[in-house]
Amino acid sequence: MLNIRPSTRKQAKIKLALQGCAGSGKTYSALLLAYGMTSDWSKIAVIDSENGSADLYAHLGTYNVVSLGGDYSPENYIEAITLCENAGMEVIIVDSISQCWDYLLDFHAGLQGNSFANWAKVTPRQNAFVQKILQSAVHIICTMRTKQDYVLNEKNGKMVPEKVGLKAMQRDGMDYEFTVVLDIDLKHHVQASKDRTGLFMGRPEFTITPKVGQAILNWCNLNPQSNIIQPQTPQNYGNSAPTPSR
Repeated sequence: MLNIRPSTRKQAKIKLALQGCAGSGKTYSALLLAYGMTSDWSKIAVIDSENGSADLYAHLGTYNVVSLGGDYSPENYIEAITLCENAGMEVIIVDSISQCWDYLLDFHAGLQGNSFANWAKVTPRQNAFVQKILQSAVHIICTMRTKQDYVLNEKNGKMVPEKVGLKAMQRDGMDYEFTVVLDIDLKHHVQASKDRTGLFMGRPEFTITPKVGQAILNWCNLNPQSNIIQPQTPQNYGNSAPTPSR
C-alpha cells in the first residue's frame, strides 16, 4: 500500500567519482579524500585495477590494497568490495571502474548473434556492479579514466597543443549514479561536474587535500560547512604526506 511521509535527511555514505586523464592524479587525490574522511589509513582500502599503481603512494600511510589480478569482471569487483566491507573498511577506493566497462565491451564483442539483443547479457552484470556501489554501507570513491584528446590553445602568441580529458570511459550516464563527480586536470586542478552536496558547484577550481574529505564527511554527518572548500596551490603533488586540517 502506498503512503506519504515527511521528507527526512539521514546520515549518508558518499558515492563519489574522480575522472581525468592518465597522470592527472586520480589515485593520489582519492587517497587524500579518503584520509580526510577517516584520519586513519588502516580504514582505507584501494581496489587496484591499475597494475599496482595503488602501492606507489604507500609512503603516505599503511592503507590496504586489494589487487584484482587481471580479472576485471563485474563479479570480481563486487567480490572485492564485499571483502573490504567485511574487513571493516570505512572508505573504499575503486581504482578504476573503467576497466570493468572495457571488460564488458570485450565480452559483448565476443558474443555470437544479434549485437543489440546481446546487450541483455551485458546490462544485468553492469547493473549489479553499479548497485553494489550504490547500496554499500561505506563511503566509496571511484576513479574513471577519460578519453584523451588535444586542443590548440594560444600561449605567448603561439598555438600550443594541450592534452585534455573528455568523456569518462564507462557506460553512458554513469556519472548520474554518483552524489559527486569531480573532474581533475593534468595540473591537478579540480572542478565539479555534478554535486548534490552543495559544497563544490559554482566554486573556483581547487586542489584536493584531506580538508576536502573532511568537508564531505561533515556533509554526510549532517554538519555541512560551506566555507571549507578553498582553492589550493599544489606543492610536491604526489610526494608529500598529507596533514589534515582540524
